[in-house]
This record gives sequence, C-alpha cells and structure tokens, in this order.
Amino acid sequence: MSRSFRRSNPITIVLAGILCIGFIVFFFSGTDVPSITGKGAGGVASNPLSPPSLPFRKSKANAPQAAPPVVHYYMNNVTNTRTPIENEETVLILTPLARFYQEYWDNLLKLSYPHNLISLGFIIPKTKEGNAAYAALQEQVAKTQSGTKSKRFAAVTILRQDTESPLQSQGEAERHKMENQPARRAAMAKARNSLLFTTLGPATSWVLWMDADIVETPPTLIQDLADYDVPIIVPNCFQRYYNEEKKTMDIRGYDFNNWIDSPTAKQMGEKMGKDEVLLEGYAEMPTYRSLMAKMYDPSADPHAKIKLDGVGGATLFVKAEVHRDGAMFPPFSFYHLIETEGFAKMAARLNWESFGLPNYLARIPLQRHPATYTRDPSPSEDSGLENSTSVSATPCQTLPARTDEPRNAPQKFPAQQQQQQQQQQTKHGQ
Repeated sequence: MSRSFRRSNPITIVLAGILCIGFIVFFFSGTDVPSITGKGAGGVASNPLSPPSLPFRKSKANAPQAAPPVVHYYMNNVTNTRTPIENEETVLILTPLARFYQEYWDNLLKLSYPHNLISLGFIIPKTKEGNAAYAALQEQVAKTQSGTKSKRFAAVTILRQDTESPLQSQGEAERHKMENQPARRAAMAKARNSLLFTTLGPATSWVLWMDADIVETPPTLIQDLADYDVPIIVPNCFQRYYNEEKKTMDIRGYDFNNWIDSPTAKQMGEKMGKDEVLLEGYAEMPTYRSLMAKMYDPSADPHAKIKLDGVGGATLFVKAEVHRDGAMFPPFSFYHLIETEGFAKMAARLNWESFGLPNYLARIPLQRHPATYTRDPSPSEDSGLENSTSVSATPCQTLPARTDEPRNAPQKFPAQQQQQQQQQQTKHGQ
C-alpha cells in the first residue's frame, strides 16, 4: 500500500479529527459553569472563594482541596420579569436582625415562591440581644435546611456586624427617639450595605429587604410585587395596637419613610447645613410630605400604585440591577436624606423610580405597651387622613388573581384623598 494512500485513508482522517476534538475539549472545558443554575440544579460551591450565589460546604479535613474556580457569568441572561417563577429568577431576601421573632421566620416559610430560588442573608449586631437573636436564628436555619426539601432555601448567609451599635437598647421607644435617628440610621445604612455587598450574587434577579419584625405578609408577596415590573416598590407597613378610645384592637400606619416630597421639605433642605438630615414622622420637624402610611383605604383598589420620593425598608422590593448600578444606602447626608430614603434619592439620580402600594399591607408585631410608642407623624399634606389608621381591616391583603395586563398604568387615589389634595393645592395657590 502506497504512502499517499495511507495519508488519504478516511479512517486516518476520522481518527485525526477525533484527536483534535479531544484536545479542544481538554484545554477549553476547565471549570466554567453556566451563568445561572437551572431548575433543580442543586449546585454547591467547590471553594470558599466561589460567588455567594451558591452555598459552600467545607471539605473533609484530609480530602484534597479543589482549586479556586474560574466562573463566567453572562449578565444579559439575568432577567427581571412579571413572571419570575416561570423564568426561574432568583430572589435574595436580606434582613438586618437585632431581635429574632419566630413569627418572622414562620412567615418566610409560608412564602409560596419556590424556596430553591430564594437565598437568605442576615446581619446581626455583636450585642447581648444580637447574640440571642443569632442563636435563635441558627436553630431555625438548621431545622429548616435539614427538613422538607421544598422548604429549604438555596443558601443562607449570616454575618456578624463589625461595628458598634449606637444604641444600648433595641426597644421600640428607644429606637424611635428623634435624637437617636441620625446615628441610628447611619449605623443601619452601613449594616445594609455590608449585607448587600457581601451577598449579592451575579445571578440574583431581585432583592427583597424585610425587617426582622415583619411577621405577616401575603404568601404571594414576591410574585405580587414582581408583577408590577417596576425598579423599586414597597407595600404599606402597619401595626396592630390596642385603641384606648375604642377599647378594641386596631391598626395604624407604621413606616413613615414612604412619602411624596413637599415644597416645604425642599425649602427646609435648602436652609440646612450639608451634614444635616431631614427626618420624617416627627412633629418637631413638620415636612408636610404626603405619607403613604396615611393613604390606606380598605375600600379602594388594592392594586393602586403611587410614585414615591422616599421609601422605607420594612418591606422593600428592588430589581437587583438597581443595586448593581450603584444605588446603596448612604450612611451620610445625601441631599439631606439618609439610609432607605437616601437610597430612593440615589436611585432617582440613576434614573430609577420608586413606587408604593397604599392598600397592600405588611404587618409588624402587636404592640403590647401603647404608652411606649413615642413616634408621632409630622403634619403632612394629607393630614386630613389622620384617622385612616383607625379603620377595621385585616392585617394583610392578598392581591386578586393577576391579569395579563401590566399594572404600570397610572393609578388614582381614593376620591376623598383627591379632594383633599385639591384643597391643599388651592390653599398653596392662595
């Protein structure tokens, strides 16, 4: 057989091709992984340096250590849509935790969003109360993550705060004293930023900020908020309390950091020093802003959506790309705003809008000692609604079944509120 024949033999060509493909696979496959873990892919990080989007399990003492992975992420594949479950969008729930409420954890477990798409992140202060909260949280995490598979979360990250708390007590009365607010809010902003920057993974689609005292929300909270398809959105936060006048249990607005700005507040800011901060919800500092806490109307459309200039962090739903663009929680005076309110302003400067749902409620624990409640709402442009917190209503409302139409159309206020706004405008015009 001639040499030229052997070179042109089809079998030789096929073998050479297979050999080339083998070399290509060997050199280029490496340890790259897909940008987003697929459904049912119970991925586990192989190294402590892996991104926080995957849980990490320590190797056995004598086992060989895996090399740090090289991971490629294609950020265009990360989506934020009205159908997050269908698109398998991952949600990061973040909670600064100074006290542990069992009802908070029970409420988390009731969320109907697939838990394999949810990662949890906590930051806990190094205080006596923080140590107790840490122990209680660890117990519940261990119980949940070793229990029913459908209840397990994709990952849980717990941080211990490395800064001193400016307050000796986390009691409600102490936390809400006006003189404590600048230092307290600055410390809270630093804690939020530490938690966010440590846990935000490249595959995260949404970030849900929930305070540790949010004990009741609709199970469909994540789906409901995602359905609005807006960058930032907040429900209305309420608290149950005993109404001494009515001699019965009642509810009232709690988070006064969700507001629409006013000319008065803007003028106050113009006269302030660069490091001074405008605080909302205090009679000593009347801003005349429109507070969403006072817009609740049990007879109005639960889908009603309003544009906000300031937001609170009790239950705050954010598209992850807003944080990736640089919107964080300023621990300093940012346009005379701080923490979550400063975050809304910073997001606005990045062309991201904030919205609120006046008639969609989240609830904090029952107040057992009404006399200790010292925070009074400041006068606002909707001050005629001050009695709106005394209505009888359920603590949370689940939105009706979703429609195919997006909820981005401008919503109207209840008729009573529209009339009051018109009166205020007429008054300012005079």
